[in-house]
This record gives sequence, C-alpha cells and structure tokens, in this order.
Amino acid sequence: MNLESRKIEFVQEFLKLQSEEAISRLEIILRKEQKTSIEPTFSPLTQEELNTRIDQSESDFCNNRFKRSSELLEKYKLNEISLKS
Repeated sequence: MNLESRKIEFVQEFLKLQSEEAISRLEIILRKEQKTSIEPTFSPLTQEELNTRIDQSESDFCNNRFKRSSELLEKYKLNEISLKS
C-alpha cells in the first residue's frame, strides 16, 4: 500500500472515531510530528561569509569578548538547578 492510500485509509478511520479523547491524543501526536518534521531552512555559508565570521571571532577573542567554557557550564548548571526547584 503506498503512502497516499494509507493517508486516505487513515482519514476514513479517523472520521469514524467517536471518542473525543482519542481525537485529542491524535491531535497531540500530529502537532508533535509537525514540529519535528519541519525541514531546516538553512543554507551553507559561502566562503566569504565563513571568512567574515572567522575574522569576527578572532577579533572578539583578541578584544576579550568571549566566555570560557567553564563559565557557560556554570551558567547552565545553575539554570538546571533552578528548573528542578
């Protein structure tokens, strides 16, 4: 059975449902699937864009505009603790 036939069969069975709870569960599944199946809409950087980002990163580092990994880990560790409280 191909995908189109399966969809039609699913919709026909869905229309027969009388349980509001079952329909709600299927709606939740559908929403989750729609969120996870969205294709990323990014494109690779051009060589020029990549070089510009590298230059900016080097400039940031030389001008002390960065965070150490230990600072980031500590920040997210604190956020994790506050979420559990």
